[in-house]
Amino acid sequence: MGLLYTKFYLDFDEVEWKQISNDPVVFQTVKDSVSLEIEDTSHKFYKLNFKEGGKIKLLRVTGKFRLIWDDEDVLD
Repeated sequence: MGLLYTKFYLDFDEVEWKQISNDPVVFQTVKDSVSLEIEDTSHKFYKLNFKEGGKIKLLRVTGKFRLIWDDEDVLD
């Protein structure tokens, strides 16, 4: 399971992602090899590439966002 914290809200392109849940907020990819670039709270940058059908959960916690995903949803 992957976990990152960021202070920035992520924009999910409607061509690549669809929101499948509101509580909690969950986005799912609609095509293969969809990438997200994330700056975490320590200012490190990560680039994640998701498989088609991959999901990422977005939770708001005190002044930041917690991002959670299953490792099998991410391409190597």
